[in-house]
Amino acid sequence: MDTFALVVTIGVALGFTYTNGFHDSANAIATSVSTRALTPRAALAMAAVMNLAGAFLGSGVAKTVSEGLIETPHGNKGMWILFAALIGAIVWNLITWYFGLPSSSSHALFGGMVGAALAGGTEVIWSGVVEKVVIPMFVSPVVGLVVGYLVMVVILWMFRRANPHKAKRGFRIAQTVSAAGMALGHGLQDAQKTMGIVVMALVIADVSAAGDPIPVWVKIACAVMLSLGTYAGGWRIMRTLGRKIIELDPPQGFAAETTGASIMFGSAFLFHAPISTTHVITSAIMGVGATKRVNAVRWGVAKNIILGWFITMPAAALVAAVSFWIVNLAFV
Repeated sequence: MDTFALVVTIGVALGFTYTNGFHDSANAIATSVSTRALTPRAALAMAAVMNLAGAFLGSGVAKTVSEGLIETPHGNKGMWILFAALIGAIVWNLITWYFGLPSSSSHALFGGMVGAALAGGTEVIWSGVVEKVVIPMFVSPVVGLVVGYLVMVVILWMFRRANPHKAKRGFRIAQTVSAAGMALGHGLQDAQKTMGIVVMALVIADVSAAGDPIPVWVKIACAVMLSLGTYAGGWRIMRTLGRKIIELDPPQGFAAETTGASIMFGSAFLFHAPISTTHVITSAIMGVGATKRVNAVRWGVAKNIILGWFITMPAAALVAAVSFWIVNLAFV
């Protein structure tokens, strides 16, 4: 039963990573596709490769997920808690993908972990949840909004005398670099979150000890599944990010992607904080769009997206808690 539970949990974790990939592929490439800097297939292929590379850049976020949010549960019950947490995250990912809402896969996972831990009687490290999840959840979109606005203001000032046609063509080329940076940051952030879950599963099953380095096969498996999911593409969410918030031009797309990538790298390397790529790029797009004029941003669409952010953690926690009770009933 222990080995079976471990294999199933790791399988579901990799399934979550796949949904994370197709759910969040829009984060990296929606702006490049909407400005026609890249074709959709070329953008997806580039994002898949960069996601793969980003997964190997660090392990700070994985450590936060595996050790900083809930106490590592033990035995079969501990494995069921992880299983239920992943089910909660996957269900919420699929619901928001279906409705084209760019919600956060990361916060769905964290909500699932907290909900399953509470249902299973495992201690939640609330200080870690507040410091590493809740505070960044509120701070990162504000930073994205402000920095996106400022980066766009600087670009507008620097290129105020440039030929508009030539400048747009140049920014289309520059966007391939900024989109690659976004995809690299997404791999760095999101592949590590699943690595953290798999590491917890290995510790529960006594295959690894707490504090051991992440096995290479775990890094490869999580990176490849995220990459495959990314290549599958999340077209519904891409339409929301690329068109419905604001019609972007290449300079705006470059500014939004550069802002998003910078914040993701900074939070991963400086604070080991698992932030949401969705929150960052969406708020950066809003900030960039507001430089045109405040009402250029479709704030009604933005309001629905932000509402989705707030309900993600509680909704995923609820699904995870129900999942745990069902699994517990089935196996007790």
